[in-house]
Amino acid sequence: MNLTIRMTRATGTTPKNYAILGLLIIVGLASIILSVSVGSSDINFWDVVKTIFGDENATLKSIVDFRLRRTILAVIVGAALTTAGCAMQSLFRNPLADPYILGVSSGASVGAALVILLGFASSLNIITAAFFSAIITVYLVYQLGKTSTYSLLLAGVAMATFLSGITSLLIYLAGKDMHQVVFWIMGGFWTASWLKVKIVLLPVFVGIVIVVYNSWKLNAILLGEEHAASVGVDVNRLKRIIITFAALLTASAVSVSGVIGFVGLIIPHAMRLVVGEDNRILLPTAILFSAAFMPLVDVVARTAVSGELPVGIITALLGAPFFIYLLRRGKTIDASG
Repeated sequence: MNLTIRMTRATGTTPKNYAILGLLIIVGLASIILSVSVGSSDINFWDVVKTIFGDENATLKSIVDFRLRRTILAVIVGAALTTAGCAMQSLFRNPLADPYILGVSSGASVGAALVILLGFASSLNIITAAFFSAIITVYLVYQLGKTSTYSLLLAGVAMATFLSGITSLLIYLAGKDMHQVVFWIMGGFWTASWLKVKIVLLPVFVGIVIVVYNSWKLNAILLGEEHAASVGVDVNRLKRIIITFAALLTASAVSVSGVIGFVGLIIPHAMRLVVGEDNRILLPTAILFSAAFMPLVDVVARTAVSGELPVGIITALLGAPFFIYLLRRGKTIDASG
């Protein structure tokens, strides 16, 4: 699909960009407060404040603790997927690139489904199996397609299709555990814990720092590999770095939340409408926007019905129409450069 890219002259230091960053920080904080304050249990913002500052009510403490950990996990997962999505779209110069384009989600799903099917479905086992199967999948895809960007994309599609077939077979064989596998694949934060937060925090932080540090190189490669090389970018090394840390970010997110689609695809495009293509400002603003977006989606997930909806369903329902809207407006990227 051929789409148009317009590199802006934004440097990331204009007053407008500072204002956008400030607004996103405020909106993100409001979103986090709302997420902790709203739910099926009858507590409000002031109950949350009292609990944080030492109220000894055990019931309130339990509710606030659960909402707080799932909100923080939602922020981390959103930031990870958004950063990986921005990086992959720039690296491949493809508007359809997302964090899962190299088969990460399919690999993680196979690992999680295997653990559940074999009866070892503790939280830590699922996280470990999903993470390492995702990383192995990306390694295999890279080895198969490292000769060119086009080959990488084809290898990713082929591997994702193959592993999706294996996951479907495992779901078929799962019997009474099928429901658990399907719910994990749909993605959500109902099993959020402080253990998951601790496990995912460091790799996500490191991955974001590395990708943001290389943002100017991603700008260069947007104009073509020859241009990037002419301004001193080691293109092959940059590919390895971005793929490695995008895979780390995505595998970390998927291992603790399941497969949450469209976040890493739509949020970067949404912020491009506001700040343009310059990754030096696009990455920070997209990360902040995801930190506001994901807790709100989680609020909808746990309040829209009497039980709880998978977050992946909501992001798909929101993301697909928005992406169609972007296509209609022509606000997309020319993969041909």
